[in-house]
Amino acid sequence: MTIPSIRAVGFCVNYSRQGDRAFELALDIARNRQLQLNIFHFLSDPYEPGKNAASDLPDDEVSRLSVEMERKMRLYYDEKLGDYLDVGFRLCEDNEWTELHRCLCKKDFQLLILACPSENAVFGNRSLKNFAEGFVCPVILVGPESRSQLRLNKPALLMDNLIGLNREECIPLEFDKNKQFEQTI
Repeated sequence: MTIPSIRAVGFCVNYSRQGDRAFELALDIARNRQLQLNIFHFLSDPYEPGKNAASDLPDDEVSRLSVEMERKMRLYYDEKLGDYLDVGFRLCEDNEWTELHRCLCKKDFQLLILACPSENAVFGNRSLKNFAEGFVCPVILVGPESRSQLRLNKPALLMDNLIGLNREECIPLEFDKNKQFEQTI
């Protein structure tokens, strides 16, 4: 039997109260387990359905936008990181599913933490809950009501002790198989 291990935690940027709560959890897990924390930001906000900031823009405008977004992300999270230095930032230009799978294959993270801004939140033009349940690695959704409101996909539920979560706080994701590939635009 293979014993899973976690070397890095992934976090997808969401500038909201729920995003801050999810970031705090990701940082706490990384700090307490002495793991790297990798922060991912996308040119097109995966939490906004149908929005594509880089579509139909000239290359020089995409470059300018990339630099601007990278700067915003680093300034925002540098302060929140405090003295924690084992962190990486990545601005992703491809769609969220492709980029996150690529980063997972490169072992940039083994656990992904996402904010849940609302019960009907969208991520990658589909239901956030369905995205999390269909993703191939452990995923924790934080919120929307509080930091202690944690929803885990099946791989994360199997690793809750390795992650260091209180089992009573963990709620299995409710996955609607009929809406697995639902597009929300």
